Amino acid sequence: MKLIQFMDKQDDSKKIRLGALVGENYYVEVQAEGTMRDLIRKIGSSKDVKLEVEKQIEEGKKEHVEQIHILSPLTDPEKIICIGLNYHDHAKESNMAVPEVPVLFPKYPNCIIGHEEDVIIPQEVQQCDYEVELAFIVGKTAKHVSKEDAMDYVFGYTIVNDVSARDIQLSEAQWTRGKTIDTFAPTGPCIVTADEIGDPHNLDISLKLNGEKMQHSNTRELIFNIPTLLSFLSKTITLQPGDIISTGTPHGVGMGRSPQVWLKAGDVTEAIIEGIGVLRNRFVSE
Repeated sequence: MKLIQFMDKQDDSKKIRLGALVGENYYVEVQAEGTMRDLIRKIGSSKDVKLEVEKQIEEGKKEHVEQIHILSPLTDPEKIICIGLNYHDHAKESNMAVPEVPVLFPKYPNCIIGHEEDVIIPQEVQQCDYEVELAFIVGKTAKHVSKEDAMDYVFGYTIVNDVSARDIQLSEAQWTRGKTIDTFAPTGPCIVTADEIGDPHNLDISLKLNGEKMQHSNTRELIFNIPTLLSFLSKTITLQPGDIISTGTPHGVGMGRSPQVWLKAGDVTEAIIEGIGVLRNRFVSE
């Protein structure tokens, strides 16, 4: 399933609806109460719920995606945990040592926007950067999970663009303020359930800036893989259904290029991961 959250362009109530992408240009609405996080929790606790959702998608009426505004597939996660320096080549281009344990930093729901929504660059920020990342979504409560069991707790996968204000991030003792700016976590366009991805550690991952490919790698280059990350985090943090864990970015970020490349108003990024799709966002000035 490629699950989405959306709003009907003709519905003035701005109600968040749930659905699934079908093929290239169509979607089917899924009748379920609450947000995607609520649905993930229900599916994690009952196989019957997943079967019912799959039945709705199979039998539901297909509508063209032009009729809807696709939101981030998760708008209210309890936690967004990001992993820094998790590709060997990115650590090298950042002039930082390869970490011995995962490097963690948060983002918050204020950062989340969806596919085709605008990223707003604050007046204070002069060095705005892009980072395409594979994120996995926690499917059920996870505490003290072993590496061997970790994949049983993964609901699915999405794309995150870990937009970063380098001038703030690298001039302050903590990365948090430079990473958690409003709109600095485009996410989507969908969540692909784990059963449809196969091996998440062998996916092509890339990012285009104004049509030019800037990042290109494969998730097999991750330093800490998904079972390692989930197990490591669950030792001290209780992970909940709908939590987003973003696994880091490969080389090619603007900061690491010569000359350096900083995002500006009018720029468009396309974050692309095999099996998930394209997350496209435009950048505008505050």
